[in-house]
Amino acid sequence: MRTFASARAFLDSYRPGDEGCVIVDVRMPGMSGLELQRKLAESASQLPIIIITGHGDIHMAVDAMKAGAFDFIEKPFDDQLLLDLVQKAVEQSLAASQDHALREELARRLDLLTPREHEVLDLVMLGEPNKRIALSLGICEKTVEAHRAKVMEKTQARSIAELIKMVIAAGADSGFPQSRSGKSPGHPWEAPNCRGC
Repeated sequence: MRTFASARAFLDSYRPGDEGCVIVDVRMPGMSGLELQRKLAESASQLPIIIITGHGDIHMAVDAMKAGAFDFIEKPFDDQLLLDLVQKAVEQSLAASQDHALREELARRLDLLTPREHEVLDLVMLGEPNKRIALSLGICEKTVEAHRAKVMEKTQARSIAELIKMVIAAGADSGFPQSRSGKSPGHPWEAPNCRGC
């Protein structure tokens, strides 16, 4: 546990990615606890905030909860209650940090894909079979198979289901293949133009 003389002193030492939780009072000298909460929100901080409040400040504490505070505790309070809240908040912070790290890793893997592999992936996400993907992109089925194999290799997905979960978890699912390729799926009677990738 670390303590700070003021909210400003805390902000001066804060670094994005810090884990743990922040305990603030609604009323503090200089910058209030609610102002500190806003500052952290502006920096996209994931640190959970526990608000300590007096009876007359409960309305402000409720507003802080609506703005994303983890919880608030009214003075006077039982030390064990605060410790229990801190434990829960820290667990949430660690889980959020791990989730963020996972998203970054999945996004890094997806960034390894070539533009053509992204086009194939878009159509795979729509459930298109290889033949339809080939017709849509004007390439041979074998080329589609090669791209799909590369997508699986680069993302380290062990199945299509896992690949789809990865894309969704990374927030990279466009939902529309034309978002990258600018093309819509072809028709069954179109002959593929096997020009490769």
